[in-house]
Amino acid sequence: QVQLVESGGGLVQAGDSLRLSCAASGLTFSSYVMAWFRQAPGKEREFVAQITQSGPSTYYADSVKGRFTISKDNAKNTVYLQMNSLKPEDTAIYYCAAQYTAIRYWGQGTQVTVSL
Repeated sequence: QVQLVESGGGLVQAGDSLRLSCAASGLTFSSYVMAWFRQAPGKEREFVAQITQSGPSTYYADSVKGRFTISKDNAKNTVYLQMNSLKPEDTAIYYCAAQYTAIRYWGQGTQVTVSL
């Protein structure tokens, strides 16, 4: 079955950096659009960044543009999210997602907490 396993979350201070990883298995990784979403306490899950199958092309939410970078390694079936200049408002559970046409799979999430 499809599994997406996130790692790399933690507690950091404002201005620090973190790199999240999402290891995928059970799917043809290179055929999927890979994305990161996040959900803060009391808020709905929101889009953060996306990377397409080929190109690849990347897309970002305005709130993270210029600070976060999404990348992937097809040989390792892994997608990354490099997060720089972290802010307290980036605090959330970060979820990895794999999408192919109308099918979307989710990881279990990794907590990122940014303190002042």
